[in-house]
Amino acid sequence: MAARILDGTKIAADIRAEVSAHVKELGSAGIRPGLAVVLVGHNPASEVYVRGKVKSSAEVGLYSEQHTPAETATTEELLALIADLNRRDEVDGILVQLPLPAHVDAKKVLLAVDPAKDVDGFHPMNVGYLSTQRPGLVPCTPAGVMEILKRSGIAVAGQDAVVIGRSDIVGKPVAMLLLNENSTVTVCHSKTRDLPEVCRRAEILVAAIGRAGMVTRDFVKPGATVIDVGINRIADRAEFDRLFAGNKKREEAFLAKGSTLVGDVHPEVAEVAGAITPVPGGVGPLTIAMLMANTVKAAMLRRGVGHPKLTRA
Repeated sequence: MAARILDGTKIAADIRAEVSAHVKELGSAGIRPGLAVVLVGHNPASEVYVRGKVKSSAEVGLYSEQHTPAETATTEELLALIADLNRRDEVDGILVQLPLPAHVDAKKVLLAVDPAKDVDGFHPMNVGYLSTQRPGLVPCTPAGVMEILKRSGIAVAGQDAVVIGRSDIVGKPVAMLLLNENSTVTVCHSKTRDLPEVCRRAEILVAAIGRAGMVTRDFVKPGATVIDVGINRIADRAEFDRLFAGNKKREEAFLAKGSTLVGDVHPEVAEVAGAITPVPGGVGPLTIAMLMANTVKAAMLRRGVGHPKLTRA
């Protein structure tokens, strides 16, 4: 029997509607949460992401502004911009779009963001809050993974969870969130011995490794919930055939566009799993929805007004 498809697009729309209601509520108290996005230079993929973030901000009623320093901007110039945004009370959230140009000290710039305005949840102070279960700002994609599980009625407490990938942006924080919700968590990576065997123990399997279709059916316990965080664009015909052989509709789209998106999970896993997130339309839409939620959460935490749904760690 085919896996249940976990519809991230619908869940993201629900979250955005909730955020919009909170923005209206705060507006009646004279508060309008504000988001500042910093985009350095002209990276086409980054420009697309930022446009999506600015558009979503407007849709839920947030104040937003975009700062676009030139590609040649120095670390010192970016630090001065961040210092100014830190000072401004109408800015509740600061997002520095990665990657930054190679000559910029990205770690130094990210560390300069006020932790109370760090809507990406990357600052060491917010990482510490997450690990000690204190209210703080949680990275958007991992927070979105948890919302998919909770809003899809998938039990987390007491479950064996395996996370493939140990990045600071997804792997580590999603493992911590699962642990905080009482899962038994194993984190796998490139040095893990017999990766498929370890993954087969999982009742919840999170793939965040950045390799197209790497997780095949032999990684998956029958009936497990599989969360695919990967977004990989493939343009190679042989790679397409490995993943989508026999899928005529997908093939037509691939031939027309010259590429297609696939996650870290092979499509065949849908025949084994109990529930699975699609790519696209799974975890991806949650990332921007949780950024909106984090901006409202930052506004509430900074002003000492709370809402249990948005201010939980």
